[in-house]
Amino acid sequence: MGYCARKRKPNPSRYHRDTNMTNWWHLDTQGTIKRLETDSSKGLSLQEAKLRLEKYGPNQLKEKKGPSPLSIFLGQFQDFIVWVLIGAALVSGFLKEWVDAFAIIAIVILNAILGFIQEYRAEKSLAALKKLSSPTSKVIRDGQHNIIPSGELVPGDLIELEAGDNIPADSRLIWITSNFGVQEASLTGESTPVLKTILALSQRAMVGLPIAQAMEEKEIPLADRANMAYMGTSVSSGKARAVVAETGMQTELGKIAGMIQEIEQESTPLQKKLEQFGKWIVYLSFILVGLVFLLEWLRGGKLVDVFLTAVSLAVAAIPEGLPAVVTVALALGVQRMVKRHALIRKLPSVETLGCATVICSDKTGTLTKNEMTVQAVYAGDALFKVTGVGYEPKGEFLLDGKPIIIDDYPDLLKTLDAGVLCNGAQLVKDNSSFKIVGDPTEGAILTAAGKLGFWKEKLEQEFPFVEEIPFDSERKIMTIVRKTQDNRLIAFVKGAPDVLLNECVGIEEKRQTRGLTSGDRNRILQVNNDLANEALRVLAVGYRILDKTPDKYEAKEIEKGLTFVGLIAMIDPPRDEVKKAIAECKQSGIKIVMITGDHKNTAVAIARSLEFFKEDSLALTGEELDKLSDDELYNEIERIPVYARVSPAHKLRIVRAWRNRGEVVAMTGDGVNDAPAVKEADIGVAMGITGTDVTKEVSDMVVTDDNFASIVAAVEEGRGIYDNIKKFVHFLLSCNAGEIMVMFVSSLIGWPVPLLPIHILWVNLVTDGLPALALGVDPVDPKIMQRPPRKPDEAVITKPRAFLMLGQGAVIAFCSLLAFSFVLFVEKRSIAHARTAALVVLACAQLFHSFNCRNMTESLFKIGIFTNKKLILATTVSFFLLMVVVYVPFMQKVFKTDALCLYHWFLALVISSFPLWAMEVVKIINRKTKI
Repeated sequence: MGYCARKRKPNPSRYHRDTNMTNWWHLDTQGTIKRLETDSSKGLSLQEAKLRLEKYGPNQLKEKKGPSPLSIFLGQFQDFIVWVLIGAALVSGFLKEWVDAFAIIAIVILNAILGFIQEYRAEKSLAALKKLSSPTSKVIRDGQHNIIPSGELVPGDLIELEAGDNIPADSRLIWITSNFGVQEASLTGESTPVLKTILALSQRAMVGLPIAQAMEEKEIPLADRANMAYMGTSVSSGKARAVVAETGMQTELGKIAGMIQEIEQESTPLQKKLEQFGKWIVYLSFILVGLVFLLEWLRGGKLVDVFLTAVSLAVAAIPEGLPAVVTVALALGVQRMVKRHALIRKLPSVETLGCATVICSDKTGTLTKNEMTVQAVYAGDALFKVTGVGYEPKGEFLLDGKPIIIDDYPDLLKTLDAGVLCNGAQLVKDNSSFKIVGDPTEGAILTAAGKLGFWKEKLEQEFPFVEEIPFDSERKIMTIVRKTQDNRLIAFVKGAPDVLLNECVGIEEKRQTRGLTSGDRNRILQVNNDLANEALRVLAVGYRILDKTPDKYEAKEIEKGLTFVGLIAMIDPPRDEVKKAIAECKQSGIKIVMITGDHKNTAVAIARSLEFFKEDSLALTGEELDKLSDDELYNEIERIPVYARVSPAHKLRIVRAWRNRGEVVAMTGDGVNDAPAVKEADIGVAMGITGTDVTKEVSDMVVTDDNFASIVAAVEEGRGIYDNIKKFVHFLLSCNAGEIMVMFVSSLIGWPVPLLPIHILWVNLVTDGLPALALGVDPVDPKIMQRPPRKPDEAVITKPRAFLMLGQGAVIAFCSLLAFSFVLFVEKRSIAHARTAALVVLACAQLFHSFNCRNMTESLFKIGIFTNKKLILATTVSFFLLMVVVYVPFMQKVFKTDALCLYHWFLALVISSFPLWAMEVVKIINRKTKI
């Protein structure tokens, strides 16, 4: 049964658990049982379990109470500009301008509903975390086997685990079968199952560390705690018995849940800037309104008329449609991004993508294919290169760059035979593609053999299965015994090269076996080192013909006196399109950081092959990262593109360090271990295929094909969307500037009000709104990824652009006032007719102006008038709606308009086109000036 503790009566009053001090992996099994005051065969008593449940609480993740749906909805009304709009609606209602009041309220409510829908879906991360917990557990209490709800587990409980079980709590293993493995990808990021041990880590050397150093370690990375089983992971093979060490929020999964809860959601750069900009506009409008009100009142105007004029000016100043247009434009951009495998969960993050300066990416499955691929085979003192990637058995074996004929190389044939026959995986054809059932490393060997036409099913008919000695993390070797056609037993062996070589006495060479010399050993180990330095995972294969049938198939009897046949080297290769995507990132000024649970050498080799690890770059393990202070990390972080063997806390620290430097960080993740960092980042990116529900729920974006190139494509789209946001913000505000100037100038010179509040509201919402939406989907500039990322604190409207907007607004105002004055003072028409002319010219001038806003430097005729067909459609519909206001009798009564004659329409269209021609002249002057 393994290690047993002497039975002793538990003492609840003396029982204590110091989570911060206990590193369970350093204790041996007896020390663990003693510390937890339990029994290795009978477990806890029912009475003791009840006492501990009262003391430590249920084995559940505590969920932080989130906002109610009502509070989320009410939160949509907290923006300053929204309160101003509500105030404008109340004033309009007081003046009995009911159309204005209802229109403004409708905008506010629509905006609130859209925001509510987005936020209501966002806070589900802990509910997803709970899904990873096992609902029931097999526990031994008072020596009796029971199945209880996992929430009732307590520290000290003795549990049993087998293949397929979800692990219900953080536990110290005390007995295992030789093939007990745990799939820990959700916590560590490692894609392959981890074989476990019961030995204390102070009793065995860690990979790459001598025993003495391992004993001195106070903290060991989660991925290297080979004697622990953690909540949220699952058993992939074998059976085990374990003692529960931590429950609930004290588990590693609980710590992640706590980190997620502590992270506060921040506004995106665009949200912050639009809020600041909205306040600036409102303050300016108040000043103008107050000034106009004072001027009109001093001139002796009636208080109600003066107030109406002031309200008209306020309506002109505040861009009522801006929040709605931003929301709709972002939503349209989201639909476009779906086609590029990027699913946006939170609308504002679309814009944030455009200013991303750092992308922190996982390695496996994102930068790489997550498909182990054999790239080299050493046999018969020759090194063969293997082409092709993934599990598709297509490719060639090359020697000195030339394809080979397999019959000419019997040692290579024997190596592949041994690799296939000592193999527990299956290569399965699924429709038109191939997939691996079993260990990816073994699957890679089957694929390599398949490239030469050798298939496991056929070889197994020639060599029937007899017995298997599973891989063991201590032995680092696995063996499968088979029967030959002449009824002899042959053991095929596969494992770590240095270990397997120690058991070899012969070597296969041109169908002959000879003794293995020291020169052979040195040469094989040198090849192994050369391949390992290229970050290839190397396995050695050999065999032994058994003289007789053994009484018992034991490793110590079978795995000796072996004949070496070859080395097989493999790697999870980078995705084909990733190298181009990373080059695009470098060109656009975006830094790439790899954060992986894999080993450092492998991570560095992948980074080098993708050309973002330079000569002066550094790579840190989680252990090395812990030795750096925050100030040291802050100063060195620019030189560290690779982090290996990291924990969730490390990932969170890396993201925060970059953000402290003022960078805009995108963080990718798939496992639960990634969730805190994904939520902390400016852009949290979850993997759609391999990603856990937890990570998806805290993310801003889900990449549906798990491909790094899709993230870069999303950044390109994000930049394009932000460019388009600037275009329609420019359009709306320059149009509003024109409306303000119309009202302000007419008030200064003592003219009647040229436009009523309902006119301005109609233009802002309908005439301006549709072209603004069309500008929001303007084609992306093909050179957009050649620009550096914009600074997060960069204003939406720069000073040069602001001056340009004021100039354009002045031209639009001049056109409207010209039409108004001509009809009223020259033609002596009615005030209603003059206001209709002013409204028509204002609306048409803004429609012409919408084409100016597509590009601030390039001529419209060079870009192409018809390259944005949606803008053509939008301006056409807006013009038609303008005709409805002017000619439909019911609308004439509501908007107080008169029908215009053909002459007035011709005059209005000629005057309205002035902004377009004026801007073409400005573009010629400013061609080389970036605005």
